[in-house]
Amino acid sequence: MEVRAKKSLGQHFLTDQKAADDIVAALTYSGDVLEVGPGMGVLTRRLLAREDISLKMVELDGESVEYLRSHYTLAPDSLRQEDFLRSDLGRMFPGQFAVIGNFPYNISSQIFFKILEHKDLVPQVVGMVQKEVAERIAEPPGSKTYGILSVLLQAWYDIEYLFTVGPGAFVPPPKVHSAVIRLRRNGRSDLGCDEALFKTVVKTSFGQRRKTLRNSLKALIPEDLRGEEIFDLRPERLGVEDFVRLTNMLRQ
Repeated sequence: MEVRAKKSLGQHFLTDQKAADDIVAALTYSGDVLEVGPGMGVLTRRLLAREDISLKMVELDGESVEYLRSHYTLAPDSLRQEDFLRSDLGRMFPGQFAVIGNFPYNISSQIFFKILEHKDLVPQVVGMVQKEVAERIAEPPGSKTYGILSVLLQAWYDIEYLFTVGPGAFVPPPKVHSAVIRLRRNGRSDLGCDEALFKTVVKTSFGQRRKTLRNSLKALIPEDLRGEEIFDLRPERLGVEDFVRLTNMLRQ
C-alpha cells in the first residue's frame, strides 16, 4: 500500500534517508515527543527506534493513518487522526513534550503559532518547512524576511537554521527548497511587558512593514510620545528587546 500525496494537505513525503537521519539526530530532547504529520513514517521509524523518547503522532490524512498502523507496531493511543491545529495538546501530554516533523507546507506558520500558545510545555522543536519560512523565523533584525513570526518566536526560543533540503528529497518534489530548523526554549519566563499588547504591537507594526512605526502604529501612539526617535524606524529594524521597550512605552 502506498499513500497518495494530497495537494490540499500540503503533503510532500520525504524519501531522502540521510536527511531523515539528520532530522531525527537534531532532536536532542529526551522524553515525550509529538510528531506532526508523519505521512508514510520516514521519521517515525527512526523515532520509534530511539529509546530515550516516548512518541505520539497526529496525522489528519486517513490514508496515512492506515499505512502507519499497518507498517509499524504502535501503542493503541500513540497515533491520533486529527488536525494538529485543533488538537488539545495540554490533554495529550501530562507535562513537557518536544515537537518534530516534516510540517505540511500550507500550515507551517500556523503550526508555529500554535506551538507559541504552548511555549511553556514545548522546550524544543525540530521542523522541516519551506526554506523561506525557515529563513523568516531564524533571521535577525534588518533582514527583508524578518517579520511577525521572527519576533514572536525569537522572544521565547533560540533558533538555529540547520540545513537545506532540495526538492529531489521528496515525492512529489515541491517547487521550492526546504530547510530544517531547531527551536530551543530560552530562559525567558516573562517578557517584561504586557504580552497581549506586545503581540498587537508586533503584528500591527509589520502589517504595514514599508511604513515607519509612526505611521503603522498611529492609532496606538499617545500624543506626547509622537516625537520619540524610535517611531522613525521601520519594524524590521527592531529586535525583541526593542519591541518590549516599545510596548512599555505605548502602555503608559
